[in-house]
Amino acid sequence: MRMGADEAGKGPVLGSMFAAAVCAAPDALPDGVGDSKGIAAAKRERLDEEIRAAADAVAVAEIPVSRIDDPETDMNTLTVAAHAEALSGVARDGLAGTVDAGDTDAERFGRRVADRVDAAVDLTAEHGADETDPLVGAASIVAKVARDGHVEALAATHGDVGSGYPSDPTTREFLAGYVAEHGGLPDCARASWSTCDDVLSAAQQSTLGEF
Repeated sequence: MRMGADEAGKGPVLGSMFAAAVCAAPDALPDGVGDSKGIAAAKRERLDEEIRAAADAVAVAEIPVSRIDDPETDMNTLTVAAHAEALSGVARDGLAGTVDAGDTDAERFGRRVADRVDAAVDLTAEHGADETDPLVGAASIVAKVARDGHVEALAATHGDVGSGYPSDPTTREFLAGYVAEHGGLPDCARASWSTCDDVLSAAQQSTLGEF
């Protein structure tokens, strides 16, 4: 039995980041697990169900916008926290596992995560582990499905918000439209992101141009 962890939603301007941890025998996992970004949404959802059925334990941690916008922290620290919180939901003393390194220094990232897990575990961090380690790939899928469900909930409240990523024109149009209508950002926006600064500045310039 081993563990794997990965996160989804580190870079969007909208909504929470999620991390997932999977504890299972690697050969019990369904075929096709891997980096969630290369798997179609419908297949991810099916694999998520199969992973949960095959695993000894699965846990998901959510890092909400309020934590992301906290000026006392940073995304590297929050990514460590997300992995550790997810792993704490599946870990037992003596278990070993791999996490997808969320830092340029993989060894440092793994050490920081292990120090925050609520069990004595042996962790390795590797860049690109979601493509090489089946348990990390499984965790990547579970985290992405959780993030997708979160974005769907945002859309149910606000209408089409796109993917939530700054590069998505639909997301930027949603933010601009919301600011124009309400005079400020929605609660689901990461106000500390430069994209939000850009949207607010553009709205202010547009208002000034009316005078």
